Amino acid sequence: MKPIYILTYCLLFVTLLHGQEKYLTKQGYTSFFSSSPVEDIKADNNQVLSIIDTTTGTIAIAILMKSFMFEKSLMQEHFNENYVESDTYPKATFKGQILNFSTLNEDQKTANIKGDITIHGVTKKIEIKTQIVKTPENISLKGSFPVTVADFNIKIPSVVINNIAETIDVTFQLDHQPYKK
Repeated sequence: MKPIYILTYCLLFVTLLHGQEKYLTKQGYTSFFSSSPVEDIKADNNQVLSIIDTTTGTIAIAILMKSFMFEKSLMQEHFNENYVESDTYPKATFKGQILNFSTLNEDQKTANIKGDITIHGVTKKIEIKTQIVKTPENISLKGSFPVTVADFNIKIPSVVINNIAETIDVTFQLDHQPYKK
């Protein structure tokens, strides 16, 4: 059911970008890592949906919050029920622009991406320096960026405040293939 939800979301972007060349991934990867004096917390998600419009450099990403997998099931339960409230805020999204996309070539190794990230119902502007590989067969983006939990109104109960870092490190790997209708 989750992949259908993600695909539906992606198709909304596809219809908006109709008639333009697009690259797509349905199996992008993202993770986050929280390091604190008490414990480290890591979660992985291999169901990231991303689409790039190569004529404009526009990128859209959707991530189902319930698709993050933790080492301990109790961490996953707390993450979904108490922190990101996945039933109320089922996905995180990013809508933005790969800056100077049209002038990037196969030799270029970095690009900046600028746009709006929405987590827990809160939208913030962000700019990320990204490693990029751009060929006719693939557009690969890889990078990381910090997310401050309080910026997205994610409340951490005082009883576990020392277990969770105030700033979480987010990493991603998105390997896009040409989208064929």
